[in-house]
Amino acid sequence: MEARLNVLTEGARYDLSCACGPGEPRVRSGPERWVYPAALPSGKTVFLFKVLLSNACSRDCLYCVNRRSNLVRRYSLTPEELARSFMELLRQGVVSGLFLTSAIPDTPSRSMERMLKAVEILRLRSGFRGYIHLKILPGVTRDLVERAVALATRVSVNLECPTAGTLARVAGEKNLLEQILRPIGWVKQILDGKERPRCDQTTQFVVGAAGESDRQILARSSQLYREAHLSRVYFSAFQPPDGKLWEGMRGTPLMREHRLYQADFLFRKYGFSFEEIPLSSEGELSLSEDPKQIWARMHPEQFPMEINRAEKRELLRVPGIGPLSAERIVAARREGRLRRLEDLKGMGVLLKRASPYLLLDGRREREEGKALQLSLWGQEMP
Repeated sequence: MEARLNVLTEGARYDLSCACGPGEPRVRSGPERWVYPAALPSGKTVFLFKVLLSNACSRDCLYCVNRRSNLVRRYSLTPEELARSFMELLRQGVVSGLFLTSAIPDTPSRSMERMLKAVEILRLRSGFRGYIHLKILPGVTRDLVERAVALATRVSVNLECPTAGTLARVAGEKNLLEQILRPIGWVKQILDGKERPRCDQTTQFVVGAAGESDRQILARSSQLYREAHLSRVYFSAFQPPDGKLWEGMRGTPLMREHRLYQADFLFRKYGFSFEEIPLSSEGELSLSEDPKQIWARMHPEQFPMEINRAEKRELLRVPGIGPLSAERIVAARREGRLRRLEDLKGMGVLLKRASPYLLLDGRREREEGKALQLSLWGQEMP
């Protein structure tokens, strides 16, 4: 049992669609068994037992370490074994939630049935009411999707690639429309039909495995936020096992993953549209500069912005100002006019980035050494 759990928890680390991954802090829970922290929409962190029910797979996706043609040890857990292992960790106080996924040993629906049985044991027999993130396998039937939404706190159907063409390059046995986009649509329909849904939906891209562009990834992400009402889109930079060349593919720079997350935040938190994201002529994000900084430099007509009059949506366009600091600025102005840009530091503003784009009562305040000097925009004060 111990050996199987070691392999199946290790195999689950490649799925980042629960907001935790190999780069996150990890907690050791027995020999080679890992527990991962995951951030919830509320901001709360839960510690998840993140595990595959099986790493035996009938499919041959090029980016996947568990692919059919890869020589790895194959193990599976029964639903009862999975539930028993989780409840023991829960009793020890090591975990507070579960992330459950699986490879596909036979058919997607049969594999999904076993996952659902494990969750039903936890919910109905063991009485667990806490957080469960359940992966919906590509190609399952609608009735299984409905059961998953009824049981889980969060579900995800991983896209992996943004278009049918890019998916075909690395996972030719998958059909983007029928097996992936359709179940995502089913989840939305099911949630829309509930007065108070207790479940939400996410997805993941494997970045760089299929030669896709950032434009393709962000266009699909924007569509999913708009049409499927996803809570999050996650990005996992393709990294060959052990850093070696893998099926002719090299690893993707982690900075590319980081820039995609920055662009994703502009969608979700800052009010930007897909068309506003600065991309190169080849459809790529800059690896050397924050996309928000690039956008601000490309739109001088928007600046300088008067800090005492700008609305929250306008403040969110300023580099160095985020949603929380924008709210704090608006709240502070209700008590009186802001008199010093230096005061913004206490509100969470990154002043070094923000000050070139701001006016304070018609004046531009800038830091030169330790002294603050005032000037008109483009004109020095005497």
